[in-house]
Amino acid sequence: MIHQVINLPVHYREKGINNNFYQPTLTTYIMQNCAEYSEGRKRPLVIVCPGGAYFFKSEREAEPIALKLNSLGFQAVVLRYSTAPMEYPTSFLDTCEAVKYVRDHATDWAVDPDKIILAGFSAGGHLAAHYGIYWNTSLVRKFLDYKPEDLKVNGLLLCYPVITSGEKAHRYSFEMLTNKDDTLLDEVSLEKHVNENVPPVFMWHTYEDPDVPVENSLMFATALKEKNIPLELHIFAHGGHGLSLATAETSRDDGLMIQESCAIWPELFAKWVKTL
Repeated sequence: MIHQVINLPVHYREKGINNNFYQPTLTTYIMQNCAEYSEGRKRPLVIVCPGGAYFFKSEREAEPIALKLNSLGFQAVVLRYSTAPMEYPTSFLDTCEAVKYVRDHATDWAVDPDKIILAGFSAGGHLAAHYGIYWNTSLVRKFLDYKPEDLKVNGLLLCYPVITSGEKAHRYSFEMLTNKDDTLLDEVSLEKHVNENVPPVFMWHTYEDPDVPVENSLMFATALKEKNIPLELHIFAHGGHGLSLATAETSRDDGLMIQESCAIWPELFAKWVKTL
């Protein structure tokens, strides 16, 4: 296992962005091949963006997710991206740097370059979906000189994602993302900006989510359908927000984050990746 914390480049600072000088990192969970049973194997890789309302990064949606993905045959890295206080679009640019770094190291890490997936939970889901929309636009070229092929991901995993800045918004996430600049709210209301460059999406939510209403996923699903973007969507009947693995492994002491009906999502996702 290659397990290390890597400081990502921050080339966008040359453009004068991000005054808080947060250092984005990748924590790697890379399984090494062995001549005895896996020589020459190339595995899919998932970049994990934890949630936390763009204010912090939830540890419940970081290492436990990476280790679960390892158990299903994935390489994994956890991106700890910039959070408030920050200047938009710093967290997006951190994600660009993460994808570029992964693609540069795909051979070293025995990664299938056609199965690099960007995953996000809650506000991290907004970050991943935002990336899926804007990765090949002027928003990148304004700050970074990378080529589109350096930044392409092959799929998105969105877990109870924040999507809309409208009526069903998780307001605090957008306040932290935009530093309360309401002029940015349209740009970051993602259901309005789905385009043909969005990769295939696997998404799940709970019908009962009290914090990020299920309409966030439904709006995004509708927009994806309108652009004919491949989608697999699971709406589970019961469960609150921030379930992570929905098992005892990621539950708090009160047990409220255990939801057996939702705990099948990693296996469903793993099967979906095989169709890419």
